[in-house]
Amino acid sequence: MDPSGVRLRYPKRPGDQPDETDRQAVDALRAHVLDADYPCLMSRSVFNRDAFRLSTYGELGHADNAALLCDDLYAFCAEFPAPVQGAVSFIACFGGAMPGNEIDFEIALWRQLQAIHDVDRRRFSWCAEVDCTPDSPKFSFSVGGRAFFIIGMHPQASRLARRTPMPAIVFNLHEQFVELRASGKFDGVRDKVQARDKLLQGSINPMAADFGERSEVAQYSGRSVGTDWVCPFNPA
Repeated sequence: MDPSGVRLRYPKRPGDQPDETDRQAVDALRAHVLDADYPCLMSRSVFNRDAFRLSTYGELGHADNAALLCDDLYAFCAEFPAPVQGAVSFIACFGGAMPGNEIDFEIALWRQLQAIHDVDRRRFSWCAEVDCTPDSPKFSFSVGGRAFFIIGMHPQASRLARRTPMPAIVFNLHEQFVELRASGKFDGVRDKVQARDKLLQGSINPMAADFGERSEVAQYSGRSVGTDWVCPFNPA
């Protein structure tokens, strides 16, 4: 456990402790998210409450990361069983070669998600509360039988809110968005986030979609894509 109270790395071996790479990643992301101009209020809440878990891995898109990522996500799900109270996030940060542009990042992101699914499907079925078909408006990514909304972040992101010093994947539990809508707070939070995003960038993210109204997959990488874009994920 880090002195801040944040568990940086779920132990992979007895006695395994957070290393300097983990701490540098936390410091960089904390500074990014807690900047006064950062638009996402839920992310700010997660960092203000130390309600996140983070671990670092090798280069984004490599299948070698998948088993470790799955183990860490299973531990995260066990630590925050449903129904989760408040927003919590698991953040995977990646080293190695940086993506040259947004398309490179998008390709690597989906390779990584595919590799995670290929490991996960050996033990778990897709979360029954969401669809596994990427073009369905009810799709959410599934790991360990829990559904997640994915946020990709990296140095070459055109959206300033997604521009981080290192490639990262944020796994946000789907159920927290369901709870937000059920409480009647979703629209208010969405409107505040979009207003803050416009102040930061001068425009609202064109890929942002209301939760549950159309497929969320086009939002994962942060790149602006057209209606002819096809998600490269195969749930089979």
